[in-house]
Amino acid sequence: MNGKLSIVIPSRNEIFLQKTIQDVLKNASGDIEIFPILDGYEPPAEEIVIDPRVTYVRLPKVKSAQKRHGINKAIRELSTGEFVMSLDAHCMMAPGFDEVLKRDHQEDWVQVPRRHRLDAEKWALQPQSDTRPPIDYEYLMWPKKFDPYAFHGFKWDARTIARANIMIDDIITFQGSMWFMTRKFYDKMGFMQVEGYTGWGQEAEEISFKTWLTGGRVVVNKNTWYAHLHKGEKYGRMYFLSRKENRECYRFSFDFWTKDKLENRVHNFMWLLDKFAPMPEWPKNWKEELYA
Repeated sequence: MNGKLSIVIPSRNEIFLQKTIQDVLKNASGDIEIFPILDGYEPPAEEIVIDPRVTYVRLPKVKSAQKRHGINKAIRELSTGEFVMSLDAHCMMAPGFDEVLKRDHQEDWVQVPRRHRLDAEKWALQPQSDTRPPIDYEYLMWPKKFDPYAFHGFKWDARTIARANIMIDDIITFQGSMWFMTRKFYDKMGFMQVEGYTGWGQEAEEISFKTWLTGGRVVVNKNTWYAHLHKGEKYGRMYFLSRKENRECYRFSFDFWTKDKLENRVHNFMWLLDKFAPMPEWPKNWKEELYA
């Protein structure tokens, strides 16, 4: 499949936004447009990338994160591409990543590339000091270990190793730092719903669960990759997030999916969990425990 790719890069006081934009411009092979979302802040003038393919979207300064609002505004109001993609503002891309994703894509898919670890200061892949594989798969951690109950992904190394030769493969969830689909599919599915989710959180779960339960497919594509920064203590989150809003988002998401509130679904949520069972940490009687 050919066509322009519209890339949205949400940013809230991100220090590596400029490098991320420059990296995308350098490594994309086809026709692209980039929409950096400035969520209530303005970067230094010297960090603004001047390029006809780059259009900054400025959102008003509010306490709440506006990641969903910004992605929706860029894709639904401004983008002109046949394909759309969201990318965190601290990522490095493989050369020709866009053409690989377009080449392999199918209409009702969501794709996520293989994920490596980024050394942002050197702007290079992080050297491996151990035997950790790249991140191809994530599993859902047992939701009742959290307060409030919530679905969160975590790297699934055993599955990465066991299914290493399957270059395009099904996944139940992903980190949320990068995803790729057609603009038509994005509009059809109504992704980045703000109601209930507030402005931030559970993006990967919303996209993956909604896609699978309506008959689509979510896959990891190991034919290309991106590298993502783990901020950790060194960089911190870089922005404020409301704990109250986060907890409301998690409660809403858990209740929505476990109670099968998606109206146009062709599968129930239990079908999806069964498809990827058993998952690490989940008790043997998880079906009874989940709904207890």
